[in-house]
Amino acid sequence: MLDLIIRGAQVHDGLGHPPVQADVAIHQGRITQIGQVSEPAKEVVDAKGLALMPGIVDLHTHFDAQVTWDRTMSPSPALGVTTAVLGNCGFGIAPCPAPLRETMLKNLSVVEGMNLQALLTGVQWEFESFAEYMAQLRRVSPYLNTAVFAGHSVIRTAVMGEAGSEHADATPEQLDKMCAMVREAMQAGAIGFASSFSPNHSGYGGRPMPSTIASEAELRALTGVLGEMNRGVFMMATGSRATPDIMESIAETTKRPTYISTVLTMYNEATPELGLSYYDRCAQALDRGNPLYVLTSCQALSFDFTLLDPYVMLSHSAFDAVKSAQPHELPAIYRDTAFREAFRLNLKSPKAGILFLGNWKNIEVGQTSNPEHAALEGMTIAALAAQRGVDPVDAFLDLALSENLETHFVGKFFNNSDDGVAPLLKHRASVITLSDAGAHLSYMCDAGFGLHFLAHWVRETGHFSLSEGIRRLTSEPADRFCIPERGRLTVGSPADMLLFDPATVGISKPLPRHDLPGGATRMVREPQGVHGVWVNGVKVHDGVHYMDLERGPGQVLDHFNA
Repeated sequence: MLDLIIRGAQVHDGLGHPPVQADVAIHQGRITQIGQVSEPAKEVVDAKGLALMPGIVDLHTHFDAQVTWDRTMSPSPALGVTTAVLGNCGFGIAPCPAPLRETMLKNLSVVEGMNLQALLTGVQWEFESFAEYMAQLRRVSPYLNTAVFAGHSVIRTAVMGEAGSEHADATPEQLDKMCAMVREAMQAGAIGFASSFSPNHSGYGGRPMPSTIASEAELRALTGVLGEMNRGVFMMATGSRATPDIMESIAETTKRPTYISTVLTMYNEATPELGLSYYDRCAQALDRGNPLYVLTSCQALSFDFTLLDPYVMLSHSAFDAVKSAQPHELPAIYRDTAFREAFRLNLKSPKAGILFLGNWKNIEVGQTSNPEHAALEGMTIAALAAQRGVDPVDAFLDLALSENLETHFVGKFFNNSDDGVAPLLKHRASVITLSDAGAHLSYMCDAGFGLHFLAHWVRETGHFSLSEGIRRLTSEPADRFCIPERGRLTVGSPADMLLFDPATVGISKPLPRHDLPGGATRMVREPQGVHGVWVNGVKVHDGVHYMDLERGPGQVLDHFNA
């Protein structure tokens, strides 16, 4: 007897072929038939009028900490994701010697916008090495198929301690230890190596994240392990360093697929051609036989933030004092005339690759705490400044100060124009992903990027056919990251599936939830038009609720295509 039949769906194979109306039979976690199925099954789902596709493959997540206390890895399964890659940008929690646990989590709390107390309370430490972390994941039994990067900042901290955020140059002995840790992680099943040179990636107390101060020579030595082993992919969050030329050189040397992730590749109305130029340079590298791609976001990059935790501003040097200040010290900093002048100077010549470039029409008043200010909600800071006849910096800071820094602002910084974003999504150097799921929990939730893509870029704008859009979310990212079998509905494939209504599929607006350890708040999105999500043939979400499973059906992935 079969375990499951999905009956009468429009079946999209994830490979770009036209859909077929068919039954899909599942037994022991795999697809056994596609067509007319007459055998009995333990469960039959009537899917007439619905579409069935492979589960979404999310190549860019940060669930490294959350998965230790939340095996559902919410909200991603609800949003159609069935495979997730952790440890992006070189941030994570393994390997981690026990004495450095607090250091690791303090850095993570800032760079990934997570409540520190939630991390200190929630992370379950049953590991020190990368191999032990992978073993813990298997014990956790996550709902999603899970792959993990070996991370540069993690490994630098494990070897150098807090000095990893202080010294750009590692000693030869320290570099040898780091290379050994990359090698050990790859042997334990890491999908590859990830790093960051991004100026937006700050650590605890104003210190830089370790990888961001590392030398190019160190980066080349660590990525060289991938070439030495002829395994793994390389992912890099770039800034003004690690240019496409340097990244191509690494791809050429290691012969490994290489991926850029940076706001510099997003559409920016101030420099509209800059993002596309990155894609074109990657395409030129591809033409030279060097596998260099861009991890591409299909959504506007927006952040919900307050000046109690102004993540989006921290890459400006004026905010160095803010990074290390206690909450009660912040009002005095923000009132200080010297701070305001320094901030204005920063905005006159912003560093490349930072989030906020000084365009005040891209920051809105989201929610006010004082009822007398309710009329300001939805107003841009540029408009507020004009209304009050003051400089935008002063309008911004004074409003926040008048509400004890509790004003919620919404920054809409990049990818704000369909006309600007569409060429990036369609570019041959593009891989559509970049949810950041599991991070930036208090500012944003882009975990539903796949459902948004199906709603906006397929149904609403028609930039992609449904079959092609599904391919871009499933088999293509799986193949790019050398993940075998995933992202396709074919006989013999794992039954990772998303059942949905193409006419209504989408995501809700960001919603606050107080469900982190200790009751801390995060932003989530809810699915729309989703009728079921299965991982390895087991339903994990019914479109409304998570299934209460004794063990999650996700596999911890540790073998990848060459």
